[in-house]
Amino acid sequence: MKTDCIHSIFRVRCLFFVAAALAALAGCASPATSEPVDTTQVIFYPPPPDEPRLQYLAKFSTALDVSAGNQGMRSLVFGGEEFEQQAVNKPYGLAIFEGAIYVVDTRGGGYVVFDLAKGRTRTVQGSGAGAMTKPINITIDTDGTRYITDTQREIILVFDRNDSYVRTLGAPGQFRPVDVAIVGDRLYVTDILHQQVQVLDKTSGDTLFIFSEAGSDAGQLFHPTNLAVGPDQTLYVTDTTNFRVQHFTLEGEFIREIGAIGLGPGQFARPKGVALDKEERIYVVDAAFQNVQILDFDGTPLTFVGGPGDGPGSLSLPTVVKIDYDNVEHFRKYAAPGFEIEYIVLVANQFGPNKVSVFGFGMMAE
Repeated sequence: MKTDCIHSIFRVRCLFFVAAALAALAGCASPATSEPVDTTQVIFYPPPPDEPRLQYLAKFSTALDVSAGNQGMRSLVFGGEEFEQQAVNKPYGLAIFEGAIYVVDTRGGGYVVFDLAKGRTRTVQGSGAGAMTKPINITIDTDGTRYITDTQREIILVFDRNDSYVRTLGAPGQFRPVDVAIVGDRLYVTDILHQQVQVLDKTSGDTLFIFSEAGSDAGQLFHPTNLAVGPDQTLYVTDTTNFRVQHFTLEGEFIREIGAIGLGPGQFARPKGVALDKEERIYVVDAAFQNVQILDFDGTPLTFVGGPGDGPGSLSLPTVVKIDYDNVEHFRKYAAPGFEIEYIVLVANQFGPNKVSVFGFGMMAE
């Protein structure tokens, strides 16, 4: 999609963050559910009269959010609110793989799996060498191998597709890992201990090379947190305390920086998660503004989703955003009539009733 075409679809308004907050708080007072969408309560971004390109679809917080059947019947069988306890306490990272959403619980010592394909929820907690003390992020390889960063143990734990512990990566003092990105046989790891990115061999775990250093100049990092690999096979690093996203080649060569500190569109106060779609639109979570900004490839603001609050579509201290094209079929039932979903956008929230918020990117059928 060409940039001028994108701009004609997404028109950023001057009351960027105020509008997000008011929309979330005014019309969305009741708790979100994962039942098929009530068309009278559809939340679109951008809001009318602009053409909608994203729709809030669902939240996943409790076991009932993935259970099959009628909500009223489930309440009758399971005892209503007594069984509405949240499955995850304080999420940070998430991933989606083969019809299941994986959510790291920083307070629960493991990760929770919302299995949409099977309609059930399970919790994975390691033990012994595979114990997770403060898990932060999860990345899943194409073969189902899970890589979980643990900032307290300062290692990366590896689990197989059956959730069985395999091994750990990292030596004492090597890094304090926050996120992992997989490219071929390499693991890219953000290290907030040394303010850099370490690149490991996926098989041996050996360090291949390291790039960047502490600082605020172009190419330097201060509290690098989350990673994303663009469709052109380049690396995006959230440089949280420098209030920007930095763009590198896979060899660690600096390309550019995106964003700066500020209160307006295209600026950040506490950037966290980053993701790119196939058209190289850039999604950036801001935990301070409690929304996700969507920028074009050049960094020009297009629109946003979320806003502070506890209602449907609202975000509460969001952390990670992920884009997925492979599991759309599990979410089509939530789409408003005529809204065709191209891909889904998942956002983790550390607080509030909506631990994982799901949005659909698409457009109304002609």
